[in-house]
Amino acid sequence: MSANHSNKVVLITGGSSGIGKSIGLYLTEKGFIVYGTSRNPDRFKDFKDFTLLQLDVSDTQSIVSAVEIIKQKHGHLDILVNNAGAGITGPIEEIPEEEIVRNFTTNYFGPINVTKAVLPLMREQGSGVVINITSIAAYMGLPYRGIYSASKAALEMTTEAWRMELKSFNIEMTNIAPGDFATNIAAGRYHAPVIEGSPYEKPYGDTLRLMDDHVDSGGDPLEMAKTVYNVINTSRPKVHYKVGAFMQKFSIVLKRILPDRAYEKLLMNHYKL
Repeated sequence: MSANHSNKVVLITGGSSGIGKSIGLYLTEKGFIVYGTSRNPDRFKDFKDFTLLQLDVSDTQSIVSAVEIIKQKHGHLDILVNNAGAGITGPIEEIPEEEIVRNFTTNYFGPINVTKAVLPLMREQGSGVVINITSIAAYMGLPYRGIYSASKAALEMTTEAWRMELKSFNIEMTNIAPGDFATNIAAGRYHAPVIEGSPYEKPYGDTLRLMDDHVDSGGDPLEMAKTVYNVINTSRPKVHYKVGAFMQKFSIVLKRILPDRAYEKLLMNHYKL
């Protein structure tokens, strides 16, 4: 893509805070026309940074409506950033099934349905970029974050397959996996309660405290925004990008080279299990 972004239209799901807002602000500064989304834009009446559309990734009708607004106004949509996501923690045995389903609806089915809604428009215009925001947690099953790891890993694998299906339409698709960033994802996360007397009471309680410390000391979301910008300006994006602290990225390399049980021992030591 050329450096002239003046009429390039970007849709970012979950754009009202955190990484999504950071990406939106950065791309607006670079001259893109940016649309963020929120389930309730009315809660952000003072939000002036870029346009917020009503979109709930778990509601297909709201997805279609938001894409239609952009289509009517601009006739094209150049970049989709599937950023809306939700955290979930808990012993898998104790997480209610409906919470697991809800998490997959937001983190996996949501991005798929938003992408399905924009692809006909991208195909018609003969170009497009779809960026799926996953997580470094997608590369390893983390204790008490197994459902989160699984939903993000599912999106990573789907992207690997889907990008091959889109090649002939000149539509690019890639994953960007962030590590821990200082955003409010921990606040929006579903926490299975630490149940008194549960066999998981101590190990889960300890792990929870450890995780919150990591997010609070996380990196600057601006790093994610810059990566998105670089991907948009790359004619052939890679399959995977990873953004985060050295040790977080290195943990993926370690998983590739260490025997499974040695890696598992490493994780268990880290989480003091």
